[in-house]
Amino acid sequence: MLIAFSSVLQAQSYDLLLKGGHVIDPKNEVDEPMDVGISDGKIVEVAPSLSPGEAEKVIDAAGLYVTPGLIDIHGHHYHGTEPDAYLSNSFTALPPDGFTFRAGVTTVVDVGGAGWRNFDHFKKQVIDRSKTRVLSFLNIIGSGMKGGAIEQNNNDMDPKMTALVARQYPEVVGVKIAHYRGHEWEPYERAVEAGERADVPVMVDFGGASPPLPLEKLLLDVLRPGDIYTHMYGGGSDVHGGRQSVIDENNELRAGMVEARERGIVFDVGHGGGSFFYPVAIPAFEQGLRPTTISTDLHTGSMNDGMKNMLNVVSKMMDMGMSLQEVIEASTWTPAQVIQREELGHLSEGAVADVAVFGMREGDFRFVDSSENFKPNGTRKLETELTIREGAVVYDLNGLAATPWDDDEE
Repeated sequence: MLIAFSSVLQAQSYDLLLKGGHVIDPKNEVDEPMDVGISDGKIVEVAPSLSPGEAEKVIDAAGLYVTPGLIDIHGHHYHGTEPDAYLSNSFTALPPDGFTFRAGVTTVVDVGGAGWRNFDHFKKQVIDRSKTRVLSFLNIIGSGMKGGAIEQNNNDMDPKMTALVARQYPEVVGVKIAHYRGHEWEPYERAVEAGERADVPVMVDFGGASPPLPLEKLLLDVLRPGDIYTHMYGGGSDVHGGRQSVIDENNELRAGMVEARERGIVFDVGHGGGSFFYPVAIPAFEQGLRPTTISTDLHTGSMNDGMKNMLNVVSKMMDMGMSLQEVIEASTWTPAQVIQREELGHLSEGAVADVAVFGMREGDFRFVDSSENFKPNGTRKLETELTIREGAVVYDLNGLAATPWDDDEE
C-alpha cells in the first residue's frame, strides 16, 4: 500500500493542468491548441497532449483561449483615505485585487501615484498587501499625484532623489510626469534625467498650454527610445485644455508621429475617463498608428465610464481592427519588455504561472469612448473565465476549477 501510494504521488507532475485550450503566447510564438501544466507556482510544460493522470487537478479549457496573465501598465492603485489627494493615498485610486483578476490581469503598474517622498508608504499599504503584482512608475513630483498646484511644483521635481528611490526598490519600473501646465520643457527634461539616472523608462501624460506645446518636439527631441507616450488617442485643446492630439485639424496624422514610433517611442492607450476619443482614435488607427501597449488608466473616474476594465479596452482594440493575437501581445509580452520585466508576460517553462483563460462572446456590442460616443456593430468581446496567479486560481467565473457538488452523496 505504501509503495502504491508513493507511486501515485510521483505520477502527479502537475498541481494544475489546463487541458485543451487554445494557447496564445506571443513570446514563444505559440498560437494553437495546447495543454499547460503548472506546479509549485511555475509553468512546467506547454505541449499538445499532457496526461490528465499526472495532474492533481484538471481544468477543461476546451473552446477557450489561454494566455499569459495580462499586464496593465497604466493604472492608479495608491488607494487610501486622504481627502483631496487625487490619486495619491486617495479615495479616487483603487485597490488592485478588486479590479484585476476579473479582467485577466495579474500585474499592474501604478503610474505616478507615489513619488520618492511617499513610495515607502505606498509599498507598505498597497504593494505588500496585494495578491496582484503591483509595480510602480515614480512621479517626478516627490509627493506624487496629489493634483492641482502640487503637480505644478517645479521645486519638488528632483531627478536625483527620484532615481535614488527607483534604484532602491525593485518594484519601481519607471518615472512618470503628468498634468504639468505651462510652456516650460524643464519638467519633462527632469523626468528624463531621472529615467537616465535609474536606467528606467519615462511615461508622459502630456500637460496643457495655450498655445499647445508641439507634440512632435516631445516625442522626437525630449523623450528617448523606450519612453512611453500615454493617452495616445486623447487630444484636442477642447478636451485637455491645450494638448495636441496625434491627428491635426484635417484628421491627418500629425508630423513626427510615424517617425517617433519608428525611433522606439512607445504609444500606450491609457484609456481613462477622458483620454480615448473615437474621432482621434479611428483616423489615427486607420493611418497606421496602432498601440504599442494597451492599458486602462484605471481609477474611479474611468471604471464606470467608457473604459470599464482592461478586457473591455482589449476588446475595443479588436473591434478597431487589431487581431486577437495582436491585442494579447500588446497586453502581455510587449508591456513586459517595455517595463524591463522580461520574466513576465509569457508561458515559458519555469516562468511564474500567471495565466488568464478567456471566452470569446459573439453578438452585437457597442463600445463607448470618453465622450459617450459609441462605435456600433461590435461583434466580439472577450470575457474572463479563469485567472491564475502564481499557480493559484484567484478568479473563476463559472467554476471551471471547482469541485462538483452532488447532493446524492449526503
